[in-house]
Amino acid sequence: MPLPYDLCARLQNAFRARHARVSVPHTTQNLGILSILLRAGFLTNITRGTIETPSPEMFVEAGEAQRRIWADLKYRNDRPVLENMHLVSKPSKRVFMDTSEIRRLCTGRSAKTVKPLGMGEIAVVRTKSREHEWLEAREALQLHLSGEVICRAS
Repeated sequence: MPLPYDLCARLQNAFRARHARVSVPHTTQNLGILSILLRAGFLTNITRGTIETPSPEMFVEAGEAQRRIWADLKYRNDRPVLENMHLVSKPSKRVFMDTSEIRRLCTGRSAKTVKPLGMGEIAVVRTKSREHEWLEAREALQLHLSGEVICRAS
């Protein structure tokens, strides 16, 4: 399973190079994080496809190694909407938060070693719930779910 830093690096590099879209390996982790970024307005569209093209028809026929998720990047006034995306929880130092710590993070106060979220900034939380495995921090707070804070984007 690829680590989330790979997705963060691919997205930031694609935005800096002014690409229209980027492809990432098809995993539930990448799909969960990209869907959160789509709902938050950092991306325009997400499509399943293969290495060559974003085609859902070819995705079904392709082998596991050939499957990709294509994300259409969003720009406003010729500037990338996603300016910064980095990890909070690293393989060497996992950051788990309960609902009270997530509340502190969302309301502009530091929680553990994590700086508070600013305006227009989101944090991705991985919960233990099978139904809601990947959530934005504010969604996790509404559902009263604790979990690991994976990354943040602004």
